[in-house]
Amino acid sequence: MDQLQLKGKWNELKGTLKQKYADLTDDDLLYEEGQEDKLIGKLQQKLGKTRDEVISLLKSAG
Repeated sequence: MDQLQLKGKWNELKGTLKQKYADLTDDDLLYEEGQEDKLIGKLQQKLGKTRDEVISLLKSAG
């Protein structure tokens, strides 16, 4: 997922992820421009998914 897609739709994606995965916190979903890898890593740990699975999840949520 490229940075612009993530940045532009992040608030919408964050809401969708919180509905789907109630145990995600605002800290887990903290997006900082240029820090996409950090965000993906946090989601991997919290959800127990691979990097590719997290990226697919983000793409499908948007």
